[in-house]
Amino acid sequence: MSKYCHQFRVYYEDTDAGGVVYHANYLNFFERTRTEWLRAKGLHQSEMRKQANVILAIRSMQIDFVLPARLDDLLTVSAEVMSHSKVTMQMEQEMHKEGVLLAKAQVEIISLNAEKFKPMRFPTQYLEELLF
Repeated sequence: MSKYCHQFRVYYEDTDAGGVVYHANYLNFFERTRTEWLRAKGLHQSEMRKQANVILAIRSMQIDFVLPARLDDLLTVSAEVMSHSKVTMQMEQEMHKEGVLLAKAQVEIISLNAEKFKPMRFPTQYLEELLF
């Protein structure tokens, strides 16, 4: 399992009145990184839904805000699968600025049947792609 990294610039719209990234926007940076991680593996969520009737949903997330990200910062956000079961996957995500840790998230992703919104096994063809 390898770590995927993606970079983002902090824009004015991401910040509060003090020029600090608003806490809820950290979720956006983490989500975009997971989406780009999937794309880098050749997987697209819309295609996964059409082909295998599966969607990936966040079951839980814990974020540790270490230092603030600020307007104009260039952020490097990572995503790495730490473990998985037949239905869930645990990921660790980190946000850095110039090598300094700003935030860390523990994310649990669950595989759901797209029509019933009930847990289902990760389709084998996707699980193999996600883990390597």
